Amino acid sequence: MKDKLITEIQNEMASVLSQAQLKELGRVLMNSMHSLEITKVADEGQLEIDNQELMRVFLSAKRVEGCSEKSLKYYEMIIAKMIEQINRPIREITTDHLRFYLANYQKERNSSKVTIDNMRRIFSSFFGWLEDEDYILKSPVRRIHKIKTDKPIKETISDEGLELLRDTCDEIRDLAMIDLLASTGMRVGEFVGLNREDINFFERECVVLGKGGNERVVYFDARTKIHLLNYLETRTDDSPALFVTLARPFNRLMIGGVETRLREIGKKADLLKVHPHKFRRTLATRAIDKGMPIEQVQQLLGHVKIDTTMHYAMVNQTNVKNSHRKFIG
Repeated sequence: MKDKLITEIQNEMASVLSQAQLKELGRVLMNSMHSLEITKVADEGQLEIDNQELMRVFLSAKRVEGCSEKSLKYYEMIIAKMIEQINRPIREITTDHLRFYLANYQKERNSSKVTIDNMRRIFSSFFGWLEDEDYILKSPVRRIHKIKTDKPIKETISDEGLELLRDTCDEIRDLAMIDLLASTGMRVGEFVGLNREDINFFERECVVLGKGGNERVVYFDARTKIHLLNYLETRTDDSPALFVTLARPFNRLMIGGVETRLREIGKKADLLKVHPHKFRRTLATRAIDKGMPIEQVQQLLGHVKIDTTMHYAMVNQTNVKNSHRKFIG
């Protein structure tokens, strides 16, 4: 880049300098620029095009890998904000640029450590992919280490709490909904996607479509089977959906509807923070607590990495105490 710049300057001065003077000019310029790093700065319009193109090919690659549209939109939002704020070509973004950006973001928005670490992971995925694909030499996120976050013990629903929720249900649909979530531990997105034909009552199992388009089998108990059959017998609509709204035109129940209904039932039962994900965490905790191998719990929940399963499950402290007395002292 330096040689090209010096040659361009010499060509511009060729009409007014002799050959010897041009040679001396080249020597002086080379010595002056020895310790300098020279890069070509694109005009603002070209910079935006280049950055958008790199982000586009990254998102396309993630889409091919099976990343959900919801995750892709979140990736795009987080990366686009960072690029806009730093306002440099992606290839020139350094570790310090990202550190300052994350620090300012946390300070200005009073964001939690979890939020900042999620952003760091997205940046790591983005720049790591650019490095793997040879768009950049080295990811600037390599030297930004995982941010230590507090790990509060997340609540589960007790046996008494589940019974209170069941007793509070005025609709057979809601009773079937609570039992299916509690006995399978499926994600709410998987729950609302279920159709009647997905249920095998004889085997007490159903097939759900999980993250990345992966299908898996989940299982439910006898009580859930009875409540599901009772609910379906009351249905007068011809919707293929397993769960529908209570009022006409009996549309498929969506995620927001499930969350709202559970919150209402929880409030009536005098229980705090009742939401679909809490049933999932409760199942994982109970399964591990009763001795189910962690690999089987992982399969049940549809986790790719076993570390994720461990984050979901909270081992009962009383059992830890009893095991200590049994095995150690």
